[in-house]
Order: sequence, then C-alpha cells, then structure tokens
Amino acid sequence: MSPRGRPRAFDRDAALDSAMRVFWEHGYDGTSLAELTAAMGIAPPSLYAAFGSKEGLFRAALERYGQLHGGYRALLDRASARESIEAMLRAKVDEFTEPDHPAGCLVVLAATTCTSANRAVWDELAARRKQTAAMIAVRLRRGSTDGDVPPGTDFDALAHFYNTVLHGLSVQARDGADRATLHGVVDLAMAAWPTEASLAR
Repeated sequence: MSPRGRPRAFDRDAALDSAMRVFWEHGYDGTSLAELTAAMGIAPPSLYAAFGSKEGLFRAALERYGQLHGGYRALLDRASARESIEAMLRAKVDEFTEPDHPAGCLVVLAATTCTSANRAVWDELAARRKQTAAMIAVRLRRGSTDGDVPPGTDFDALAHFYNTVLHGLSVQARDGADRATLHGVVDLAMAAWPTEASLAR
C-alpha cells in the first residue's frame, strides 16, 4: 500500500519487464499464471484486467522486449553489408551473454516447442524470426547495389544462413557458451561470406 492506505499505482512497464523475464527464462508453455502474477506482484484478476489473458500478456511482453532488446541498428549504420551483418551478430553475442537477464533471445527461445492450443503464439514468434531474415536480405540487396556484395549472390539463401547463425548463437548462449566462444563462431560465419571466386566454382 502507498501512503495513506491508497493502493500502489500499477506500473505497466515494470510489470511487463517482470513478465518478460519469466517468459524469457521458462518459455511460453513453461510459464504458469502463478509464476507471472508472483513476478509482477499482482493478483490474477489484475493481470486479466490489464492484458486480457496470458497470451495477451505475452504479446505485450514481446513488444516490450522489442523496445529494449530487439534492435538491429547495426544493419543500418555500417558502410558495407558485410560490416553490417558482422556488427549485428557481434552485438547480439554481447546481448545474449549479458549477465543481468536470461541468456539468449526471447523470440528464439520462448516457443521452440508449442502445443496446438498455443499455435498463435508459435506463429507470432515464427513471423518475427522471418522478419529478421527479411531485414538481412534487404541489407544484402542494398550491398549488391552499392557494389560490396558480389554478383550472383543468392540474397535469400545468405540471409537465411546468417539468420540461422543468429538463432544458433542464442541457443548456445542459453546452453552456457561464453562470449569469447560465440565471437569465435561469428568469425567462422563471416569467413563464409561469398566472394566472386567462391561463386564461380
């Protein structure tokens, strides 16, 4: 209770931050309403009043995650496509291994499996993961126009490759791989960057 016995004001962002961490740690199916309300410091009726349902809360937590952790600015602010993608991967390695929140990426890890009853959640996360591949492909096409991606590059295949690397980095971070190890993975991934010679084989 606040001073003079008034109920404490509901802090939506703080509640979402708490819910986000629970979903991030346990996944959508693995998170119970009891865990959510305990973490958020509210009763179930307040959760339903504010977010409608567990799924509604999860979608709001995803938006909050995107605001705080979902940025891909590196894809836009480097001179070349190669530099942009490498910078994105390295920034995500650092983010995935930060000690002050669960390891890995919420969007990758929250529903690696999902019951049929929660198919809408799976579809939402899959769409967000595909959006990342699409952003990478856009950057590759821009690089081709700028002359720093070699002719003959399959933009979509290369985008899916680096998106797959990104997902793997998230899973490995959750499994306990340290930052240096994951940066080593990025080194190898960037060694696969296409060249005119490799495309001519």
